[in-house]
Amino acid sequence: MVRVTSEQPRKQRKARFNAPSHEKTRFLNAPLSSGLKEKYGKKTLRVVKGDTVKLTRGDFSGEEGVVDAVDVGRAKLIVHGVSSTKADGTEVPRVVDASKAEITKLNLNDKRREEKLEEEK
Repeated sequence: MVRVTSEQPRKQRKARFNAPSHEKTRFLNAPLSSGLKEKYGKKTLRVVKGDTVKLTRGDFSGEEGVVDAVDVGRAKLIVHGVSSTKADGTEVPRVVDASKAEITKLNLNDKRREEKLEEEK
C-alpha cells in the first residue's frame, strides 16, 4: 500500500485514491487457492483478465467466474456472472474488490507471467 505515516482513515483513503497507477496495481493482488499456494509457493498474485476467481465476501460469495476486466484506476474487478439488476430490468456488471476474491485458476497465456511463477518456486 501507499506509504502513509498517519493512521487517520481519511488520510489512508486519500492516499489510496490519489496513488499513481503503478502503485494501484498492488491493490489488485488476490489470495491464491490452497492448491495454487502449494504449487507456486506464493500467497497472493495480481489478478489479470482471464483468471478464474471465487468470491469470498458479499452478496455473491461462493460464486465463481472468469475475470472479464480489471479496472486499475478504481482497483476493482469485473467478474463474468456477477451483475446487478437495475430498476428498468437491465443487467449491469458489479465491480468486486480483488481482496474479496480467491484465484482458483490462472490465465497463463502470458509467457512472462508463467516464467516468473516458475522461477519463484
